[in-house]
Amino acid sequence: MMLKFAPQLINLFATLILLLSFAMISQRRIVSLVNLFMMQGGALVATSFLLAYVTNQPDLYVSGTLTLVLKVVFIPWMLHRMIRKLNVRWDVETLLNVPTTMLVGIALVIFSFSLALPVSRLSDSIAGGSLGIALACVFLSLMMMITRSKAIPQVIGFLSMENGLIFAATTVTNGMPMIVEFGIALDVLVGVLILGVFMFQIREKFDSLDISNLETLKED
Repeated sequence: MMLKFAPQLINLFATLILLLSFAMISQRRIVSLVNLFMMQGGALVATSFLLAYVTNQPDLYVSGTLTLVLKVVFIPWMLHRMIRKLNVRWDVETLLNVPTTMLVGIALVIFSFSLALPVSRLSDSIAGGSLGIALACVFLSLMMMITRSKAIPQVIGFLSMENGLIFAATTVTNGMPMIVEFGIALDVLVGVLILGVFMFQIREKFDSLDISNLETLKED
């Protein structure tokens, strides 16, 4: 029964990941942004476990477990802890307003599907058609990094972009080699820890997490 509805379930999770990416680019409240990222990680975990069951690949169970531990539990917990310590709740300074952001996001989704269509036709994976959604998530996350001025939303944008890349590898190629999975997980963990220290240093130096303040260091 599960095998019969597997493509529909994967498409459902893919659509959920894309909708969460849209919600993230329009979200102004940082706490809610972290929660949306955690939900996106949960959808990615569900996709990995489902594909592992359908394709009988144990490596995908390990990949899903790594994502669960890092993206759903540890990193959101650490970001919430940083938010409480830094006393940050809102991120209102964006380069684009919400309607413009959504329009640009829709254009990026259309471009992503057009770009991924030739490749999707060549994939023999059960979820090969999800490549367009994966690329759209990457582009939307990149846009969030560009249009946000605070450090924490940019960190979340970077992590969400990595979610899109893992989703592409999981659905189109049925997963990456395990050594690559562990390497990426370690890089993400170390990167987030370094960015956490970086954010505390910015706050201590400028009493703000607006990265535009770093431009003043050029004059020193």
